[in-house]
Amino acid sequence: MRSATLRQLRTFTEVARRLSFTAAAKALHLTQPAVSMQVRQLERAAGLPLLEQFGRRIHLTDAGRELLRYAAGISDLLREAEDAMKALQGVGGGELSIAVTSTAKYFAPRLLAEFRGSYPEARLRLAVSNREAVVRELTDNTVDLAIMGRPPRGLDTEAAPFARHPIAIIAAPDHPLVDRKRLPLERLAGETFIIRERGSGTRAAMEHVFAERGFKVRETLEMSSNETIKQAVMAGMGIAFLSMHTIGLELRAGRLALLAVNGLPVMREWYVIHRRGKRLSPAALAFKSFLLEQGAELIARAVS
Repeated sequence: MRSATLRQLRTFTEVARRLSFTAAAKALHLTQPAVSMQVRQLERAAGLPLLEQFGRRIHLTDAGRELLRYAAGISDLLREAEDAMKALQGVGGGELSIAVTSTAKYFAPRLLAEFRGSYPEARLRLAVSNREAVVRELTDNTVDLAIMGRPPRGLDTEAAPFARHPIAIIAAPDHPLVDRKRLPLERLAGETFIIRERGSGTRAAMEHVFAERGFKVRETLEMSSNETIKQAVMAGMGIAFLSMHTIGLELRAGRLALLAVNGLPVMREWYVIHRRGKRLSPAALAFKSFLLEQGAELIARAVS
């Protein structure tokens, strides 16, 4: 591998992530033959095939998946080196890559906008995914920081709580239980619950809370986004266990209502997380400090 070049690794990374020579060529502003040549040269350096093609579909080989992991690490080190040089030159900013769970998208733009006011030169990249995908990005070391509701298990991370996170059960305003007080959770056993997909942090929180109380949901409808769930609840399709940070507008407009269930809302925390031992760039360190100092207040403003 000593003869491999950074250009070859970058080209291979683009092909591997997009699983398309054409798309990689477009992203790199190269011709497709030039991309193919770079990958072939890297395969010769590796001594193993990195990609295999069946029909029009491209797949990574075992060697390709392993090399992609190292290529990502090399890219991270180069970016860290660039940020370190800028810091030594007294240049503020640098690049900051953040992954947030889909529930955090309701306040993440406000946080980034406020941060950008103090660090206008920072180059920001925000990825919004479900919990499972955010954990994967942390595992692959493709992001600097993650914002999520619970630190991942089985991954060595540093996690700092910076804001409270209430989760409650919502219903349509005309639901017969809306005006009831001190509802026992068991009273909802016959209700249809509209739930997030597996891999979602909201789904995991619901299952944990219900298991603690020995409560079993009889009927569920699974949907893949908070927005779709809210629309379904408004339409009277069922009730939902959802973050209160996702429903501020609908509550104020009277389109959704909270059910007064005993022991709810449950209070969780929002965490800022990174891999333990990761050398954070000046921008990442500044953003982490910013969240710890101002995050809770800004979230409260963003979601009312």
